[in-house]
Amino acid sequence: MGDGIGRYRGTESRLAQWLRRRPGRTPADDGNDREKLLLAVAAAGMPLAPAAYPVGYSCSCERIGCPTPARHPVSFAWQTQSTTDRAQIERWARNEPEANFITATGMVHDVLDVPLAAGRAALERLLAEGVEVGPVAESADPDTVGGRMLFFTATRGTPEDEDEWWPCELDCHPETMDEHPGLRWHCRGSYVLLPPARLPGDESAHPVVAWLRGPEHPLPDPLNLLETLQDVCARHVAEREADGDGEHPDHEIAWPLTR
Repeated sequence: MGDGIGRYRGTESRLAQWLRRRPGRTPADDGNDREKLLLAVAAAGMPLAPAAYPVGYSCSCERIGCPTPARHPVSFAWQTQSTTDRAQIERWARNEPEANFITATGMVHDVLDVPLAAGRAALERLLAEGVEVGPVAESADPDTVGGRMLFFTATRGTPEDEDEWWPCELDCHPETMDEHPGLRWHCRGSYVLLPPARLPGDESAHPVVAWLRGPEHPLPDPLNLLETLQDVCARHVAEREADGDGEHPDHEIAWPLTR
């Protein structure tokens, strides 16, 4: 697996590699880099909105017992607030220098969210097979065993018959932080944290949500990735259950199958 991880690490965007290599970094540099990364997401057409940020091991929202510290949008109107407007994103980034950001899915893009170990295997396999893979982010969430990998894809759109659509809420609400051992499809009504995001207790110099392949990569059709992701996730869940670590042995992978 070591060689495979090395190969998939090599798929990082040039911007991410350049940012990591720069010496003598200052807080101002970090702020500029953060703004550039957010604007790159907006330039790719993916809408953004501000999210809460960590304050030590707590959440900036100051809600007692916040169930999703530093992982949720600031506003309840995040779906309508989400935007790709450059000027607005610059204002948010400069006026809220500690804020994380989310991107609302189901408008322009969806996100296929898989366990990190499964995602690494899938990414290596997809690239080896010459499959067009879009942006990919890694979330090393300390509250999620093993972390998650996020594959950004084009959205499947809204069909004329709403009964044919599978909104994300039928899988689970975006606020739900229970671990999902298999694949989760973030579509209409959901969101994911964007790089560079930090979570409570993260005192390292690097964000815990970071790009492996940046938003400059075109968004692929999710169905082009689905078979491989389904296969590696099924293997991942089976291995966990064999090790006695499966918390959801009856979990079924859910996704929208109709256009």
